Amino acid sequence: MKRHLDLLVVFLFFSVSIMAQNEDTKVVLITLDGLRWQELFTGVDALLVTNTDFVNDTTSLKEEFWREDAKKRREVLFPFLWSYGATNGQLHGNRTLGSKMNLSNNLWFSYPGYNEILSGFADDSRITSNDKVPNPNKTVLEITNRSAKYRGKVAAFGSWDVFPYIVNEARSGVPVNAGFDLAEGNDLTEREKFLNQLQPKVPSPWATVRLDAFTHYYAVEYMKKNHPELMYIAYGETDDFAHDGDYSAYLHAAHNTDALLAELWKLTQSDPFYKDNTLFLITTDHGRGTQPLETWKGHGASVAGAGAVWLIAYGKGVTAKGEVSKSEQWFSNQVAPTILKALQIAGDEEQMQGKPLVLD
Repeated sequence: MKRHLDLLVVFLFFSVSIMAQNEDTKVVLITLDGLRWQELFTGVDALLVTNTDFVNDTTSLKEEFWREDAKKRREVLFPFLWSYGATNGQLHGNRTLGSKMNLSNNLWFSYPGYNEILSGFADDSRITSNDKVPNPNKTVLEITNRSAKYRGKVAAFGSWDVFPYIVNEARSGVPVNAGFDLAEGNDLTEREKFLNQLQPKVPSPWATVRLDAFTHYYAVEYMKKNHPELMYIAYGETDDFAHDGDYSAYLHAAHNTDALLAELWKLTQSDPFYKDNTLFLITTDHGRGTQPLETWKGHGASVAGAGAVWLIAYGKGVTAKGEVSKSEQWFSNQVAPTILKALQIAGDEEQMQGKPLVLD
């Protein structure tokens, strides 16, 4: 009889432990490289969609994405974000309504932007280029991975091949699959094996950035198999198509990413490990220009408006407020401390300039 009671106690202990783990908040951080707030909040740009310098077939593009009403334009471009996100979450950064989010760094390009998002502060004296230099700063990924509770439960996937350096994979111990990396390990799923075969056979338009579909589906397979509690996914196509001056491809990349976000949400809601316990934070590393019109292709300190960014939040702990129309000023350096707060990790906030965002 005592043996049965002992077994029952052990069973209850492990059951409570598993339930407690499943109730802990999980975080999925997502970035869309260089996506302008203008397209997110007002849809296709009226001046760019008819400009033959940036669009080969203006008629087809207008039929697909142009609507006279700005709210309908944004809904056709980002159907998931403006249906689920606007109904169940928060969208910050529509500057026409007084909601502002900015970079605190003064450089306004990718590595400084990602450092700020991930480390919680700008480092304009040391992060001054997009070179493949290991990040001297600890990111929220590294901080989380070094905590006893979350060790081995953090991962990052990115389309740009600089992310192993931004995350400082060697020092942090956070696994990073980025650029043209393949899935590794002895327990690869059939889909991972297929992606490994397919990726080298599909040319990317860029030497340092793979197509986002590979980043996405490598990440999805990893989430299904390993259940990381902090997951970072960095999509890159929007920025690179913009640099190419191809507004049509930029819009299609944004539209396709919206569908990938819908897939990720569906995945988390169909998996008991993530269901109803996952916070999604979505933002960008920098903005783009608007005037002169051709500056939409670029960014950097000399490009007016390139420091204007945005943030979307939904999931656990987020009060449904939809598109925020009140006057506010948020910064990208607040993302990392928000993640630490959600994961209940203390002790490293002092390195961060930003304060946690109030999402409830």
